[in-house]
Amino acid sequence: MSTAELATRMGVKQQAIVALERSELHDTIKLETLRRAADALDCDLVYFLVPRDGLNNAVTAQARRKAARHVRRVAHHSRLEDQAVSERDNAALVDEIAARFIDHRGLWTISPP
Repeated sequence: MSTAELATRMGVKQQAIVALERSELHDTIKLETLRRAADALDCDLVYFLVPRDGLNNAVTAQARRKAARHVRRVAHHSRLEDQAVSERDNAALVDEIAARFIDHRGLWTISPP
């Protein structure tokens, strides 16, 4: 569809469509403008975010980060008391805690390091 045709459908001047395309190119387009263009094209605007590595992987990675922070704090206190835990045991503990974090609220809450 030409810019002139889209302009007619949207009830704007052709220059407005050129500006719309430019704002889209520069990532400055407004959702309202996209919605109006979609309506003019008899389309629905679908706006969503997709995790780069899949939702399950994003959740698992966040749970592991949070669990690792928790284990690091505990490990630090254990070393101070001369009760250090092996890296293998620490890794197993991270896995166990991460599995618990996955199904609980607060997974994405940022806690101090």
